[in-house]
Amino acid sequence: MWQKSKGIMQNKTNIHIEQARHSRISEVDFDRLEFGLMPTDHMLVAKYEAGRWGEVRIEPFRDLQLSPFTLVLHYAQTIFEGLKAFRMEDGNICLFRPEENWARMNRSAERMCLPKLPLALFMEGLDALVRLDHAWVPTGKDKALYIRPVLFASEARLGVKAAEECLFLIVCSPVPEIYPEALKVRVETHYARAARGGTGAAKCGGNYAAALYPTLLAKEAGFDQVLWTDARQHEFVEESGTMNVAFVVDDSLFTPPLSDSILAGITRDAILRLAPDVGLTVREEEVSLDRLKRWIESGRLKEAFGMGTAAVVAPFQAISMEGEAYAVDTPEKGYAQKLKKRLNDIRYGRQEDPHGWNYVIEVESGNGK
Repeated sequence: MWQKSKGIMQNKTNIHIEQARHSRISEVDFDRLEFGLMPTDHMLVAKYEAGRWGEVRIEPFRDLQLSPFTLVLHYAQTIFEGLKAFRMEDGNICLFRPEENWARMNRSAERMCLPKLPLALFMEGLDALVRLDHAWVPTGKDKALYIRPVLFASEARLGVKAAEECLFLIVCSPVPEIYPEALKVRVETHYARAARGGTGAAKCGGNYAAALYPTLLAKEAGFDQVLWTDARQHEFVEESGTMNVAFVVDDSLFTPPLSDSILAGITRDAILRLAPDVGLTVREEEVSLDRLKRWIESGRLKEAFGMGTAAVVAPFQAISMEGEAYAVDTPEKGYAQKLKKRLNDIRYGRQEDPHGWNYVIEVESGNGK
């Protein structure tokens, strides 16, 4: 079991570290970052076989060699997580609620018949990797190091079965703010992101692949993202794009309750817990399209936004339903911006962390780029 004490890991797992001979950090323009384009110098690799996890390695970032028979290529048995490392005001590094990513990854693993990850492997590997590549954690407004843990079926065998051999990787990339402008979203009432009883609550690759085509159609029509509705009747709002969704009505924040077709967002949970601090009452209730339309037409809908790791908080400037576009206010000092600022102030170390969310890695040189 791992413990953290002033950002230093205790009782470490045996992690073999092979350092890159040459860093590629000089190739990165930190003033013009693109999301998920440039990998850091190192990655973590661990293999599961014969019923147990083997050696944990941190090695120079490289391409993988896989057999054409590899199960994941045929049956999509793959899950992932997304979290960020933030350069704090004092130069140290904050990982935001990484234990929650571990817990959600194991819930996804159970649903997709993949082996569960020991907490020590996840946390100690994450700590060692970020500590090694800490210079890649950028400074600057809303910039961060995006961290992608991924677990997939690596067994080379044709035939539909739960894999007995799997690979776990953690890779990282410095990223900017993903949605600097407010979004225009279209309510999707034909295609579905996920159905009840399906894999919507798991963070698996297939969910995202299925969302690509309707999202492409929405973008071709001039929208930034889709507002997903339930798969059965297309009557209730569920998510927006790759984010959870929230609506500010009067002095309340409404968001759909979690279900097996909605991903339990870690940013969502943080926003709901911070909402009372900015004067909002949280109401986890189903939001029908009729209800949403009444809120808009009566003027009660004050703001609407998405919530997620990559976006943090992404306000909506317009919602299109049944071919009609409705404008939504995006005030500079509105609730969405207040919540985003409050969350970022905690993560970047600009204010106290009253919830104990931050996992702080102390580094000798915290200057960043």
